[in-house]
Amino acid sequence: MTIKGNDSTAAARLKRIDDAIALKEPDRIPFVPFFDGVMQRMYGSSFADNFYDYRKAGDAAVSFYKDHPLCDAYIFGASTSGRANELAGSSMIDWPGRPGTKVDKYSTHQVIEREYLDPEEYPELIDDYTGFMVRKYLPRAYTNLKGFENFSLTPTVVLSTGMLAPLYSPQMLEAYKTLEAIGKADAEAAAASAVTSEKMGELGLAPFITGMSEAPFDILGDYFRGTVGLMEDLFEYEDEIAKVCDMFADQQIAALQYFKYAPMPVKRVFFPLHKGMDGFLSPRHYEKLYWQPLKRIMDALIEMDVTPFIYTEGKYSTRLDTLTDVPKGKVLFHFEDVDMAEAKKKFDGIACISGNLPVQMLEFGKKEQVEDYVKYLIDTCGPGGGYIFDMNGSLENAVPENLDAMFNTFEKYQ
Repeated sequence: MTIKGNDSTAAARLKRIDDAIALKEPDRIPFVPFFDGVMQRMYGSSFADNFYDYRKAGDAAVSFYKDHPLCDAYIFGASTSGRANELAGSSMIDWPGRPGTKVDKYSTHQVIEREYLDPEEYPELIDDYTGFMVRKYLPRAYTNLKGFENFSLTPTVVLSTGMLAPLYSPQMLEAYKTLEAIGKADAEAAAASAVTSEKMGELGLAPFITGMSEAPFDILGDYFRGTVGLMEDLFEYEDEIAKVCDMFADQQIAALQYFKYAPMPVKRVFFPLHKGMDGFLSPRHYEKLYWQPLKRIMDALIEMDVTPFIYTEGKYSTRLDTLTDVPKGKVLFHFEDVDMAEAKKKFDGIACISGNLPVQMLEFGKKEQVEDYVKYLIDTCGPGGGYIFDMNGSLENAVPENLDAMFNTFEKYQ
């Protein structure tokens, strides 16, 4: 994308954020909240449009940022094709706009945790990852791709095309047709996202996030074993979990190598941390299975001059000391539920912090509460730099006067 708009304004926004992450004190605190669905509601769109009417969803986001120039970068998730998910038979989510869904059009997608990996299959996943993914994972996760179940290549005398027979079985040919349709639908969504990015660039706004990854432990829990299954595995399959997490870390590092070559206005990778919160894992399990594989990915990104954006979810007070083990001025941490005064103290001179303004306060509180909390965050986290203003989660709803109170207080109080 190309960042246009007022060149000096765009440059100031980029520098403001970069300075905060590098622990320098910027001209003012950067302002980059996750506005998410509130942008849709305010401008006649909905989450369903993210899946089925990309232009409408993108234009709503552009209109929001055009009317709120205080924002220093935009956060708008790429459009996802609802039709592609229908064609694939995606079974791990339900989404707004899907025919027959009970998900409200103003709600984001809903995760349906399923076990696509039986615990006895850990060795197969580790020893033959590609084979497992093709023959077992794809048909289980995507119900319309059952044709892959019997795929195999058998070593034989290769004097003709006979060995290719499994690739053109009737079941595989049907799967190819489905994949072709999925690819076309996904391409339409990607093209629409690119148009939205260009429109944001015309406003002088760069994206806040240019890549996404996950902690390997979360990948295993989110997409293979489910939360309950993975927590049970900790007691019987710890060694297997460790091997899988190391494998996933290697895969993520390889997949993120495009940052070495792709021209981008900013280079930041978003890591939503789902299963590392206080109480989910013992300190030993957190260090070994969660933090160390994640840190390997972070270190690889930092070597490429890419900023990991570590978005902690839930209470994280007992993890703060562990998180301080990062190179200075190279990581951004978001906190949903911690004592921000304590976080500011612990990460002073180590890493930039953000988050904590309660979205429920913007939805259900009074504007005076919002004003007081914004002032508290500015007073507590702003001095000396190393702070970016954000809420404690994604904002899907808000009382208009509370939203105005947040913007006005932030702008005038500094």
